[in-house]
Amino acid sequence: MRYLGPAALTAASLVLLLATDQAVVGMSTAGPAAAPARVLARTAPGLAPGPALDPALDSAFDPAPTAQQLTAQQLPAQAAPAVAHQAAALTEGRTAAGAPPVRLRPRLLADPLRSRREPLPAEVFTGAGFDACSAPPVETMRAWWGTSPYGAVGIYTSGRQRACGQSRLTADWVREVREMGWQLIPTHVGRQAPCMAGGSKTQRIDPAQAVQQGREEAAEAVRAVQGLGLRVGTPVYLDVEAYPRGDSACSQAVMDFTVGWTQALHGAGFRSGFYSSTNSGVADLAAAARAGSGPLPDAVWYANWDDRATTTDGAGRLGDDLWTDHARIHQHHGNARESYGGAALAVDRNQVDGPVAR
Repeated sequence: MRYLGPAALTAASLVLLLATDQAVVGMSTAGPAAAPARVLARTAPGLAPGPALDPALDSAFDPAPTAQQLTAQQLPAQAAPAVAHQAAALTEGRTAAGAPPVRLRPRLLADPLRSRREPLPAEVFTGAGFDACSAPPVETMRAWWGTSPYGAVGIYTSGRQRACGQSRLTADWVREVREMGWQLIPTHVGRQAPCMAGGSKTQRIDPAQAVQQGREEAAEAVRAVQGLGLRVGTPVYLDVEAYPRGDSACSQAVMDFTVGWTQALHGAGFRSGFYSSTNSGVADLAAAARAGSGPLPDAVWYANWDDRATTTDGAGRLGDDLWTDHARIHQHHGNARESYGGAALAVDRNQVDGPVAR
């Protein structure tokens, strides 16, 4: 169906909905409620606990680095390309005609969450969200709060291949917009699939170093969100742009990178998210889950521009057994020009039912 933005709300609010072991922060038409609930999650949402870890299952078995090792990583400085976010959620990433099925080898690493005495805290938001290439001015965020249908915003917190500058994204910006009531979705844009076609994001995953590269970029992401004042349990979504699916080696590299990314985030006390096209990265992530790889991201943000503001069908790529427990975001429309409260932005529209920043 066609996406229609609801009429401007007189006031946006946060409503607490209690589930078995999760609380959901949702939108209503009442006035703003108290601070969002803090949530305890026993396992990664949407995925049942995996098999007992056995190093013999995978020659690439490797223990998780410690938080101290993560923060000690020395990484290259960030450089933001001057091209906007890739906008081919529907047309790119399809398996090439006649290409053999993608076959993934299970990559099973130690998950630091299994050895934690206490589960990671979490906050989950349910409602409409948007993401913009650059963090909007505080004045725009204030104008949109209560007049737009949105209650969450995606922000590009780290990564050497972010498409736009983030001069406004500071700890003060985060504090001010959160005090208004906004929920935040931190996103990292780093190395991309080795088979990604063209584009401005030229830094690619090295298949031979994919796991370690994922860990290194997780360390970068952790430093960034900590610098913005975000707390333990916050998710960081790895942005993997669309790539042509059908090359098993390429898909394996992306999944190995993602497993390393998740392991390192968990080791530092943060949650892992994964953003990609349903026809490329998300399809491969579902295949990795079926193959028994792990640890896998705690939430999936899938791009499928079908104008359907729902997270329930997984765009045909996510089954009912994968990332179903408040662990999905659906980017359903891209490059929309919208104006609320006298302030205009170019945004991508999302339906959110997943973890957000703490």
